[in-house]
Amino acid sequence: MRHRKHRNQLGVKKEHREALLANLSTALIQRGRIKTTLKKAKALRPFVEKVITLAKKGTLHDRRIAISRVRDVGVVHELFEEKVEQFKDRNGGYTRIYKIGTRRGDAAEMALIELIDADDEGYAKKGKAKAKKAEKPAAEEAAAPVAEAEAPAEEAPAAEETKQEEEAK
Repeated sequence: MRHRKHRNQLGVKKEHREALLANLSTALIQRGRIKTTLKKAKALRPFVEKVITLAKKGTLHDRRIAISRVRDVGVVHELFEEKVEQFKDRNGGYTRIYKIGTRRGDAAEMALIELIDADDEGYAKKGKAKAKKAEKPAAEEAAAPVAEAEAPAEEAPAAEETKQEEEAK
């Protein structure tokens, strides 16, 4: 069976794909954010997240595996020594992809892929302590839409009066 065997192959041979992902991951770790095609960003995400997980473990064996994949000793050292601190409390989801439209020359879908900061507010899980709203009686619910419908009608003449006053000046 071939379940869960899909990979973004990017239309190139294995060696080319490995080199491409190594170069993209090097740029992403150094800069924190890169602009690339959407397909390359989607292929890069699991590659980089696995390297960051290796950095979180931090053993010598994991460092050597990361060097063999990323192929840049300086970047791997930077990741293992400095950048890993921002991912300590996070269980995966180290990157984010933004779609930014199409490229002008060939209409390829472009994307920004970035490393998520430790203090990112989008990651914080919200508690389940939401208060339920009190139910309104049926009479109040029926009266509320009528009042809302009348309110814009009263604002419209006021807007016309201000326009007339501005024209007069």
